[in-house]
Amino acid sequence: MFKINENYLKLPGSYLFSTIGKKVRAYGEAHPEAKIIRLGIGDVTQPLAPAIIEALHGAVEEMGEEAAFRGYAPDLGYEFLRTAIAEQDYRARGCDIGADEIFISDGAKCDCGNIQEIFSLDNLVAVCDPVYPVYVDSNVMAGRTGVYDRDTETWSNVIYMPCREENGFAPELPRRTPDLIYLCFPNNPTGAAVRKGQLQEWVDYANRVGAVILYDAAYEAYISEEDVPHSIYECEGARACAIEFRSFSKNAGFTGLRLGFTVVPKELKSGDVSLHALWARRHGTKYNGAPYIVQRAGEAVYTKEGRRQLKEQVAYYMNNARYILEGLKGAGFCVSGGVNAPYIWLKAPERMTSWEFFDVLLSKVQVVGTPGSGFGPSGEHYFRLTAFGSYENTVEAVDRIKNMKLG
Repeated sequence: MFKINENYLKLPGSYLFSTIGKKVRAYGEAHPEAKIIRLGIGDVTQPLAPAIIEALHGAVEEMGEEAAFRGYAPDLGYEFLRTAIAEQDYRARGCDIGADEIFISDGAKCDCGNIQEIFSLDNLVAVCDPVYPVYVDSNVMAGRTGVYDRDTETWSNVIYMPCREENGFAPELPRRTPDLIYLCFPNNPTGAAVRKGQLQEWVDYANRVGAVILYDAAYEAYISEEDVPHSIYECEGARACAIEFRSFSKNAGFTGLRLGFTVVPKELKSGDVSLHALWARRHGTKYNGAPYIVQRAGEAVYTKEGRRQLKEQVAYYMNNARYILEGLKGAGFCVSGGVNAPYIWLKAPERMTSWEFFDVLLSKVQVVGTPGSGFGPSGEHYFRLTAFGSYENTVEAVDRIKNMKLG
């Protein structure tokens, strides 16, 4: 008789966004006349930039020509894309990252979930709280997280680093010593960012205790303040302790195309064992590469026209973020984020739980957000709104919330 991986049975409930989807569908079926505005899931709404469309068309034409046709992509990804990334995302910012340290994939979410495979199950994991669910859930599936406590909604073998209002929603160094540290800045879900000096403290700490930082920089394109680092490799010593994940989803609208990459420096080692070599082995064994046409589209992101067009697109979403932030603050809500990230972190009024506020927003004003408790225990009584909708829907949603009567 076959057996299953029983770690999957330990996962509490369904995936956060699946639960939200079911609630919204049920409401829509019961109220077909309602105009529901979705500011919950972090999916983009603006069409692909012209430079990207042009690159896609060109690559498709190539695939129809015998001389230009491409089959399987190289394990690490095509050199033209890796070189563009290394030069413009890293070397232009003073980061010593080579093209051969970049692994092209179909998105940061997959890499964030799969990276744990190259580490021992004995490793102790530290996460920010609240946190992007994939970091914890993928370690639960692997059997690394211990026993789940339903009362506290925590795992016995996970170190939770609370990100609270009084510390600017940034974590403090943990009291227990972790082996793997997940950090995401600018942060999903809180929208918080850290200064370079703060991030340097984490790099110094990781090198001191022998930990690896798994750094999710999916939202770096939204950084507007000077002293906020775009990459962890802007910090001295990061090559010896950090792996970085990047995505084309939010900076270039590739949520439907799927493209991302992971950086694993060659000097990052466990004893004499190179993590770069381990990830290369895993990558080559389990992944056949992002499509050629999508990688050509990714290359267009780094052209002069592509950079200009995407800067305008990011500005569009950040204008939405500014409208949400200022509108809700002016209405008396306690809000943060929205400056270096397309997320606004909202405190639920009248001590409502996150899900209570979700239900109130959906039933009273037909606006959908994301309950903060779905990101971890410290997210309770908070709520995430995204700036990825259209400007018109964003304005209407904020106006609805401002005029909402809770009683």
